[in-house]
Amino acid sequence: MSDNERFEAGMTVRREVLGAAHVDRAEGRKTSFDADFQRFITEGAWGSVWTRPGLDRPIRSLLTLSILASLGHWDEFAMHIRASRNTGATVDQIKEALFHVAVYAGVPAANRGYAIARDELGILPDSEGEQRG
Repeated sequence: MSDNERFEAGMTVRREVLGAAHVDRAEGRKTSFDADFQRFITEGAWGSVWTRPGLDRPIRSLLTLSILASLGHWDEFAMHIRASRNTGATVDQIKEALFHVAVYAGVPAANRGYAIARDELGILPDSEGEQRG
């Protein structure tokens, strides 16, 4: 695959996962300072990794969430929680992935991940509403 084909494939997956509005906003904020970096992310992460056939999107989404939570990258974690609506990863799967984070990366990371996931998914206390599932 050429660099341009990888970029185009990456942009397609990026839009499908993150949503066109998010990608359009990001592209609108792009400057000459970070344009090369943005292209690198689109080609590398989205065009090379997310397009590989070995794992389906829900699994890639859960792996991404687990890694981001383990490393404490909370802004990216929140973005990928929102994107889980587009990847097919379920609330129950996210919950289970965060259990893995607790064991392998630490309870504080999982605790923060649960809090962010609840907020981003709009999960209210049981007395206030239903959960997305």
